[in-house]
Amino acid sequence: MGVLGGSGYVGGELIRLLLSHPEADLVFASSSRFKDEYVFRAHPNLRGLTQLKFTDESSIASSTPDVDLVFSALPHGESVKHLPSLVQTGVKIVDLSADFRLKDPAAYPKWYGYTHPHPELLERFVLSIPELNREEVGGVSLASSPGCMAIATILGVAPLLLSKSLKIDAGRIVVDLKVGSSGSGGRPSLATHFSERFGVVRAYKPVGHRHTAEIEQELSKFTNDGVKAYLSAHSVNMVRGILATIHLFVGDAVEPLEVWRAYRSAYTGKRFIRLVRDRKGVFRYPDPKLVIGSNYADIGFELEPGGGRIVVLVAIDNLVKGAAGNALQTMNIMLGLDEWLGLESAPLHPV
Repeated sequence: MGVLGGSGYVGGELIRLLLSHPEADLVFASSSRFKDEYVFRAHPNLRGLTQLKFTDESSIASSTPDVDLVFSALPHGESVKHLPSLVQTGVKIVDLSADFRLKDPAAYPKWYGYTHPHPELLERFVLSIPELNREEVGGVSLASSPGCMAIATILGVAPLLLSKSLKIDAGRIVVDLKVGSSGSGGRPSLATHFSERFGVVRAYKPVGHRHTAEIEQELSKFTNDGVKAYLSAHSVNMVRGILATIHLFVGDAVEPLEVWRAYRSAYTGKRFIRLVRDRKGVFRYPDPKLVIGSNYADIGFELEPGGGRIVVLVAIDNLVKGAAGNALQTMNIMLGLDEWLGLESAPLHPV
């Protein structure tokens, strides 16, 4: 296996997971910033676990090492510069940037501010959320992993759109997202500086978030009606994790059993989905604190008294289920391995 862009937070999580994967051998990790430095210079938590040194992306693009699959954790706009040459070699690829998530080339200028230089590749990359399209992922060599906010939202909403008894208004899906600081990446800015970031609940993208495009694209597969999502993202005082609070509107009164049935129908046997709606204790609903370090997605819900609204809550670790874990799960499927291999660790608590 190889990792492009291995010095960022997502790249570090990929390396950490691959080092403990029983069927994976990490051959290379690249970083222009840390070229020729030991991996543990960027990721000190991996000291003693590997003596691998970072190489540079340019050397990988021209000649693929002897690997079965390459992950790209390069930033948006960078993966598309390096991956087309790798596609030609026939190596399997899982891309974690946004460069191959959207199927419509016209969406890239709108959402990412650039004209896609390789629109012919967009249809070849399958957007992978294994809990929802495992069979499709198993037959491809090119996959793209959604954004962390998109994964949380899609996992929470898709089963309810699929339900025949629930009449969800697909044209009005309202999503409030609370996101940990690691979602901003490892390079500091004024907004992520400790003095400005600590202690905040800051609305940083109340409208027009980029992940809206892939949420609408993917959820449209589960309904005959057009999907319209309205996202508001907030920075909050935690390092890891996302809590998505999703408001779904229904015309008729809904019983809890109908919602349970929808989720169980979609997710029975899906090891990384946990349904959380408890009557006792402090953590009665999903909370990011209880999924940290894991590939679990905790999903819960509550119903508006008198009907009209379902509130869905989804908690994930943005760096694992929202990025590296979803990508590794995708890799397992693409290579014909057990889907959960290397991802079975329980979440950490307390953190």
